[in-house]
Order: sequence, then C-alpha cells, then structure tokens
Amino acid sequence: MTLKLDRLPERNPSKITVTLTPELKAALDDYAELYRRTYGQKESVAEIIPFMLDSFITADAGFRRARKTLDAERAAKSTPSRSPRTSAESED
Repeated sequence: MTLKLDRLPERNPSKITVTLTPELKAALDDYAELYRRTYGQKESVAEIIPFMLDSFITADAGFRRARKTLDAERAAKSTPSRSPRTSAESED
C-alpha cells in the first residue's frame, strides 16, 4: 500500500490540542490505522497531523508564491529606511 505521507522521522514528542468534526476525527483515526498497517509502527493522530499539514502546505504552489510576497513585505518593513545624508554629515 502507498500513502501520501511517508514514514515519520525520529522526533521529540509534542502535545497539541485541536477541535475536529466527528467525521474528520474518524478519517484521521482510519489514516493512523492504515499508517500502522503500512509501516508497522503505531502513531497517534496528534503525531501525524503536523506532518500532514506540512505536506499539504509544501504542495500548495499558491501558498508558496503568496508566502514569498509576504516574506518580502516583512523584510521591507524590518529594513530601516536610509535618509539621504546632508553635506555636513558627508564631510565627517
């Protein structure tokens, strides 16, 4: 069987809390079970979700393009504007 999500890398455990619809929770539980059957290792839904989100965001070309624009806007805001030097300042 092939899943979109590869086997998870070694990592330090972290705890997250999310609110899900019953349908989404059931789907995530099923995904975790299929992950266990595919890789022979049980992973909790909470452990799988960050990697699913990362995979989703990485595959979203529109998000990548928009994020570059957002990063450029942030960089422009954080770069102090240089005021032109006066002739007295230039002579120092």
